[in-house]
Amino acid sequence: MTAVPRRGLILTAGTLLAPALARAQPRSIRVINAYSAGGTADVVCRIICAALGARLGQNFVVENHPGAAGTVAAQAVARAPADGATLLYDATAHSVNPSLFGNRLPYDTRRDLLPVFLTMVTPNTLMSSNGFGPQTLPALIEFARSQPGGLDCATTGIGTAQHVSLELLNHMAGIRIAHIAYREMASARNDLIAGRVPLQFSNVPTTLPLLQAGQVRCLAHTGPAPVGVLAGVPGLAETLPGYETWEWNGLFAPAGTSATLIGELNAALNAVIREPATLDRLTGLGALTRPNSVEDFAAFREQQFAFFARMVQMTNIRID
Repeated sequence: MTAVPRRGLILTAGTLLAPALARAQPRSIRVINAYSAGGTADVVCRIICAALGARLGQNFVVENHPGAAGTVAAQAVARAPADGATLLYDATAHSVNPSLFGNRLPYDTRRDLLPVFLTMVTPNTLMSSNGFGPQTLPALIEFARSQPGGLDCATTGIGTAQHVSLELLNHMAGIRIAHIAYREMASARNDLIAGRVPLQFSNVPTTLPLLQAGQVRCLAHTGPAPVGVLAGVPGLAETLPGYETWEWNGLFAPAGTSATLIGELNAALNAVIREPATLDRLTGLGALTRPNSVEDFAAFREQQFAFFARMVQMTNIRID
């Protein structure tokens, strides 16, 4: 096959994307982010949207609408007109909430929010404060067994991927570490650094700068294979075979949005993650990307629905 010059690829993508996007979308497009400013979902969303806007010649405006495990933003987008003017940027809680809230959700996740593109996946991490005694996962498990319920671990909310990661650790290791739910990442991070809470489940992009600054230790990650940016950090599966959890981010559109428009956005996003500048920024964060079609992302979402339904039932996670 004859190689196509990079410039040719960009021009071809632009030509294919222009018609439906130009007709269906205004110049400014709202991207409702379900999470707080400064967190992983916000950072990755802004990197992706800036690159997407530059490629398409449109302004993607990111608005942070955190609250209720992402349901505030999801409800707003589920009720938005299906004209391409409003999109949802959501993360792992999107696939947990149907099992966690059941029929209390004010929208139907499958019916009302259409997958557009899976923007990233990343393992979760188990961090400890520098003053915490156990410095390995086996040592932590032994310590936790000696004082059931005597240890606290922070996450950014009930039902998050980090909360599920903690409860899966408790379940598989036969221990009881108490869950402390914070409303946003900054407070959890500050309490961990100060030693007011000894442990925190987070994710690679959030952990990496703290680790590089020497402010915390990273005891383990939740992926099945080594993580390049976490050199020397073991996987939980090395101690607890079969242990694996992930955090992911993705873009969604309201039900009724044109399939042509969604397909063109997906094609543009696939092009964006191949751009060296964007790929370098995401890789440096530990945010793993991969090409995916709308159908790929829809299938992935179904897998995540099923996985978290099992986790919620097995670990008895509840929201009162």
